[in-house]
Amino acid sequence: MPLISGNLSHFANPKSDPSTCYSDQQKEVLSVSAAESAITDITQWPGYEETPLLSLSDLARASDLGKIWYKDESKRFSLKSFKALGGAFAVARQLQAILSQRYGQTPTIAELLSGEWKSQASELVVTCATDGNHGRSVAWGAQMFGCGCVIYIHRDVSEGRKEAMESFGADVVRITGNYDDSIKIADAEAKKHGRVIVSDTSYEGYMEIPKDVALGYTVMLSEIVSQMDGEIPTHVFVQGGVGGLASAVCGYFWDLWGDKRPRFIIVEPEQANCLQLSAQAGEPVVVDGELETLMAGLACGEVSELAWRILSNGADDFMTLSEDAIPATMKMLAKGFEGDPAIEAGESAVPGLAAAVIARSLPFLSEALSLDENSRVLVFGTEGATDPELYKQLVG
Repeated sequence: MPLISGNLSHFANPKSDPSTCYSDQQKEVLSVSAAESAITDITQWPGYEETPLLSLSDLARASDLGKIWYKDESKRFSLKSFKALGGAFAVARQLQAILSQRYGQTPTIAELLSGEWKSQASELVVTCATDGNHGRSVAWGAQMFGCGCVIYIHRDVSEGRKEAMESFGADVVRITGNYDDSIKIADAEAKKHGRVIVSDTSYEGYMEIPKDVALGYTVMLSEIVSQMDGEIPTHVFVQGGVGGLASAVCGYFWDLWGDKRPRFIIVEPEQANCLQLSAQAGEPVVVDGELETLMAGLACGEVSELAWRILSNGADDFMTLSEDAIPATMKMLAKGFEGDPAIEAGESAVPGLAAAVIARSLPFLSEALSLDENSRVLVFGTEGATDPELYKQLVG
């Protein structure tokens, strides 16, 4: 009986080449050197602690893999998600830029945190559209640094995630459309009311702020490099969405390790596979429709333009994963597989791990992905129980 059941579809990217150098154009989106300032700033935030990189040795043995590393972001600040790093960092960067322009002096992170710029910061309002975790980070960052916040959510975002954003003082507006509709409305309302959009996806005319969001994620990546203590994974399985996280992971490791970088596999829901379809088309395409999936954070139909600059030839493989694999993987982690530690993993945290384990159980995919008993696999547990009620329903 397989450890995890579920269907996978696979597309090997014809544009990927492990020997290709990370280009200057890609470094303009994200680079190891640009990440240094983000790492310096974020490690000053109250409550900052490195999150665990867990070695799931029993699951690796049972899956006939050399290693499985699981980066557990369920413990990231009080937000239980890696997105705490990106949205809040971009809020701080925008406050610094705008206050510098208005007052001729750039506040430091320490000065913003101490409240020295409280009255000036309170004049600004940040906004975004979200599936949940990014908006929670933006709302938390706005509260931490002292500005206003308006968040737009689509019809399928749970009430629990809405309340979590409101708990940080955000004004949360629910629309009747899907995620991509909420992006358009947030953009239009921001222009109307003079708000600052802090989005984790880029589009025509909006490119700079998503770079700061992605730079925030590099804190997690620098932690991983340190925690691996000189080892380099052979494979990275990472969740898709609009591509922001995937491009940050791919770009950072590509810039750092060059031709020693791991094979990079993106995993998406079957009904929201805009990255896989874009790779098949050779250019970004939009997935229309309901985008219905348990993997709420991945219910995205449109690729981030900046992310595609890195992933178009940086991602080696694109996979979709069926919904039935999600609750089973969450339950397995919650219990702890044999002697491995118990892990709190939300529904968007497990696709990478599930895809790796299922792929290894299928000979044709093991061969296609060069997975074997020596493979060292890195996966990202991107969130904990960010919706506690849904987590209880799925895990029990």
